[in-house]
Amino acid sequence: MLSKKIELDHKDMIHDSAIDYYGKRLATASSDYTVKVVSIGGASAPSKLLATLSGHYGPVWRVAWAHPKYGAILASCSYDGRVIIWKEGTGGHWSQAHVFADHKSSVNSIAWAPYEVGLCLACACSDGNIYIMTIRADGGWDTATIERAHPVGATAISWAPATALGLLASSGEVVCKLVSGGFDSVVKVWEFTNGSWNLDSALPSDMHTDCVRDVAWPPVLGLAKSTIASACQDGKVVIWTRVKDGDKWQGMVMHDFKTPVWRVSWSLTGNILSVAAGESNITLWKEASGGQWEEVLKVEP
Repeated sequence: MLSKKIELDHKDMIHDSAIDYYGKRLATASSDYTVKVVSIGGASAPSKLLATLSGHYGPVWRVAWAHPKYGAILASCSYDGRVIIWKEGTGGHWSQAHVFADHKSSVNSIAWAPYEVGLCLACACSDGNIYIMTIRADGGWDTATIERAHPVGATAISWAPATALGLLASSGEVVCKLVSGGFDSVVKVWEFTNGSWNLDSALPSDMHTDCVRDVAWPPVLGLAKSTIASACQDGKVVIWTRVKDGDKWQGMVMHDFKTPVWRVSWSLTGNILSVAAGESNITLWKEASGGQWEEVLKVEP
C-alpha cells in the first residue's frame, strides 16, 4: 500500500478531516482556529494547500463537505458557537456564504443530510440542543430545533440513509432520520414526521458509561437491517441493529479499546468501520459470518 504525507501547516492540533465527494480534496479542522483545504495529488503529484479559511474564534472541531450537487460547499463548527458555511467561487476563492452565530455554546458535531433531503445541516451543541438548518429557495436558511435532545450537551450527530429500510432508491420515499450522542452517555434516534422532529428511540443507556464521542449511520441502501455505530470516552464501540421500524434496537460491544474512542466512520458500502482511538490508533473492522467483528487492518502512524 502506498502512503503519502500531506503537509498542512496547522499551528495546533488537528481535530477532524474530510475528503470531498470526488476524493480530490481534503479539508481539516484545527485548534489554531482555521480550516485548510488541500489538494490530494496522485502518487507522483504533490499535494498543495489551496486555501486557509479563517472566521472562527476558537478551536474548530469538525468539517463536512456538502454533496457536489449543491456546488463546492464546506461547513465547519467550533468551540466559539459558530457554524460557518463556506462556498468556493471562481478562481478557487472561498467565502463565508452564511454564518450561524446564535448558538450559545460549543458546536461539537455537524453532518449534511443525504442529498435527496436537500441542502440541510444538522448540528449537535453543548447547550443540549440539536439544530437542523435547511436552505430556502431564496437562499436564506430555516432552523428547526430539537430542544434538550441531550440536556447536559449533545456531542455527535449522523444522518440515516434517505431511503427506507428494504426499499429501492427509485421508490421515491425520502426518510429524514438522525442519530445523536451526548455527554449523558445516551444514543438517540430522531425522525422528522408530521412537520416536526420527534424522538424515535432512546437506545439502551447501559451500553456506554461516559460521553458518546461519535455516532455513525452507514450511508448504504437496501440493507436487511438498520445499523448504527457509536464511540465512547469509556473505550467501547457499540454496534446497534434493528431489523425493522418499530423493533427495539439491540446493542453489542464491538470492541473495548481501553482508551477513549474519538471517531467511527463507515465505508460507502457500509461493511467496513474505521475507528480512531487513543493517541493515534486507527483500525478497520468488518463483521464476520458469526456476527462478531474482526479487525482487518491497523493503520500505522
